[in-house]
Amino acid sequence: MSANSFSRQPLAAAACMVGAGASFAIVNLCLQGATMLHGLPASSAAFWQYFVAFLFALPLVLRGGLRRFTMRRPGLHALRVVLAVGGVQAWAFGLAHVPIWQAIALVMTSPFFVIAGARLFLGEAVSPLRWLATLTGFAGGMILLAPWSEDFMLASLLPVLAAALWGGASLVTKRLTGEEEPETVTLFLLMLLTPANALMALADGGTVLPQGWGIGLALGAGFFTVSANYLLTLAYARADAAFVQPFDHLKLPLNILAGWLAFGFAPEGYLWPGAALILAGSFLVLADERRAGRLTAQAA
Repeated sequence: MSANSFSRQPLAAAACMVGAGASFAIVNLCLQGATMLHGLPASSAAFWQYFVAFLFALPLVLRGGLRRFTMRRPGLHALRVVLAVGGVQAWAFGLAHVPIWQAIALVMTSPFFVIAGARLFLGEAVSPLRWLATLTGFAGGMILLAPWSEDFMLASLLPVLAAALWGGASLVTKRLTGEEEPETVTLFLLMLLTPANALMALADGGTVLPQGWGIGLALGAGFFTVSANYLLTLAYARADAAFVQPFDHLKLPLNILAGWLAFGFAPEGYLWPGAALILAGSFLVLADERRAGRLTAQAA
């Protein structure tokens, strides 16, 4: 089934985006465990994550046949990888200077870039209620960030740069899903990210093999990386980027919950009001999609 043959399924697209966020949260736990608890260098962890993910994605080729994996837009695939790698680097440098929860909150600015780009480059209509939903989610992130505190510094803008680059990668993903299979979009991302991460690991002194529990964590990170990217691709294939992107806000509470369950760490600050606003923004955009669907049905 091609991406173009998908009927517009907003509820399924929202579920895919939430599933992608949950998968990314598990990836973060695996990477934190491998690096913090088992001493695996971050560059090596990133390499094994995407190398294992690529191996897990290979059955997609066997199931669908090589003919399905034709790269029609190599330039867009390359641009997507450049944006993704740039986002990873900005994110890594940001984490070296700001607390993890502040960085995650700042990454929630990504919908601004996606919604603006969806209007400018993809020609998608963005209703006032969807803008309000995105602003509501962003306000929740700002409450969790607390930019008025003494801990706020200019280095905190690095996660915003990561958000802009990842937002651009999301737009390219949406463009690709209009022309190529979701499996193709997922596989080529993993295939091209693997050598890029290998070069970074070599520049950092070479790849280090995980040991003990680190092997299982690397396998888990790879498997859920495939899951996250495939669900993300399906979400963009089934609905407009401006609709599904606010559901990306759910990565914040999902990461907080996963960190608390795995490491017993509960961040201080206005967690629950901020998370409530993020959830409210997601439900607002869903309500707007339902309203638009009713208007379309009445017009027909």
